Amino acid sequence: MEFTCEEGKSPNAQCSTLILPALSIGNVGQLAVDLLISTTGAERIGCFDDPCVLPCVGNDAYVPLPEGDLALPLEAYDSPSHALTLIQQRSPTVKGKMLEFAKNLADFAAAAGKKHVIVLSSLDSGKQQRIELSSDMQIYYLSTTSADGRDSECERLGWKRLQEYSPAQRRWKYLDSLAEGNSIQEDSSFEDELDDSDYYPSLPFAAFFSFCKAKGLKVTCILCYCSEGDNIPDSFQLAEASCKLLGLSVKNFHGEFVGVSSF
Repeated sequence: MEFTCEEGKSPNAQCSTLILPALSIGNVGQLAVDLLISTTGAERIGCFDDPCVLPCVGNDAYVPLPEGDLALPLEAYDSPSHALTLIQQRSPTVKGKMLEFAKNLADFAAAAGKKHVIVLSSLDSGKQQRIELSSDMQIYYLSTTSADGRDSECERLGWKRLQEYSPAQRRWKYLDSLAEGNSIQEDSSFEDELDDSDYYPSLPFAAFFSFCKAKGLKVTCILCYCSEGDNIPDSFQLAEASCKLLGLSVKNFHGEFVGVSSF
């Protein structure tokens, strides 16, 4: 993975928290990162070239009318006033390269001096064991703060630990083994159809979690269940959840989240 800075720009050392999406059903993580970039006024500082990510190109997603600036598959944005770096991923990873991609991002985060990595992602509601009878979307989380994935701050916010996380489960152990420096050759079935207990560790957020944890970084995965469809409301709640975790109030921005014209 190579990182190229925009002309006249460079990463800000004060941006100690990294937020990035893990691609999954409904693209909720990507939509939430778009909201955070637009709302914080984060500026693009550069882009990544990684053979693990499929190439794509499009117009700038954050302006109402195209001005000729191109959006690339993997870009980094800094918001120094909020001490945030945000990475946006706009195309999927190459099949069979998900774990290598997670390792590359973890290497970047560690080399860049990040202290806290927040991963935003969604889970297939068809896999949910218990349905929450509430009008509000339940936020789930997974944290490196303790061995079982619990975090007192997340609990205080009313979030629920992802119960399906089990460090002893074979796929989680497989991820940990690779992340700790063993061969990066992937199990050919890792991204294929798996049984129910394998679903969660087969997702991109799990790979980011394991590889960043192995680098000694604090990692918090913020998750929600959803279905394919209009997932913009889900993205607002996921973006709001990340702000709550960081102690940022929407009032500190513009009083509300700034919608993205591409929505």
